[in-house]
Amino acid sequence: MVKRIQFARTGGPEVLELVDVATTDPAPGEVRVRNRAVGLNFIDIYFRTGLYPAPGLPSGLGTEGAGVVEALGEGVSHLAVGDRVAYAQGPLGAYAECHVLPADKVVRLPEAIDTETAAAAMLKGLTVQYLLRQTYPLQGGEIILWHAAAGGVGSIACQWARALGVRVIGTVSSPEKAARAERNGAWATIDYTREDVVERVRELTGGAMCDVVYDSVGKDTWETSLDCLKKRGLMVSFGNASGPVEGVNLGILNQKGSLFVTRPSLNGYADTRERLEAMAADLFAVLERGDVSVDIAQRYPLAEADEAQEALAGRRTTGSTILIP
Repeated sequence: MVKRIQFARTGGPEVLELVDVATTDPAPGEVRVRNRAVGLNFIDIYFRTGLYPAPGLPSGLGTEGAGVVEALGEGVSHLAVGDRVAYAQGPLGAYAECHVLPADKVVRLPEAIDTETAAAAMLKGLTVQYLLRQTYPLQGGEIILWHAAAGGVGSIACQWARALGVRVIGTVSSPEKAARAERNGAWATIDYTREDVVERVRELTGGAMCDVVYDSVGKDTWETSLDCLKKRGLMVSFGNASGPVEGVNLGILNQKGSLFVTRPSLNGYADTRERLEAMAADLFAVLERGDVSVDIAQRYPLAEADEAQEALAGRRTTGSTILIP
């Protein structure tokens, strides 16, 4: 038996339960990982609330973790029992002592990267990788706007963008978060609770505005984000922290300067083992070089996953949060 967090109905944090479940043997092409650390992400809240439907109820939760390979299914040849590994995709169920998932979604960890760092960095770091290196391949010299710049994804993005020679304007909700974003490499910050984001972007850029806006907030920032772009700029909407963007009139993109818009996801980029391994290698390289460091600002026992999610949803966290089984 192993312990896992599951939910039998959608709703608030109170629907999460710590239960004992039978250990499952991996099927052909699968691997069982004994988790040492589990990543906490906003997408977990989307599944818990029902914004993203779980395949069935009761359901496990979470897709990101790191640990040690405990068992292999038939046909798995690129991993071995005892390998230190990490993952960011696959079926829900990472909030557990053990997780069984497709082996093609699992990558080996370099010696220099510990399991806690990997659990905190895989989903967020791979997200930043595809956003900065693939969705819009930044070359250096660009000015970008990043919402929630002091959060887990934003903290990695500010560092990685700085290493690429890109100027990041980060939105934050407090002076403390502004200081954190600037330490991580933000060129400038805007406190959206007391400043007009569009006007500050105009001032900071001398009217030139931004090449790209990266928006994980969604509904509340959609119009603001479009107004921060230069002509033919790219709007990258990759999250729904305030709710999904709905009822989009494509004509607005024309009116605001022949803008481009995309709604990417990790699964849309890391869609083969080869692509996943190449993206992970890029992430591990910036971590090993020290271009990016992961700030694990909060650690919660697995049994306190509800409290961890409340803190994340209430914007009381900075950097990354992990759960310890």
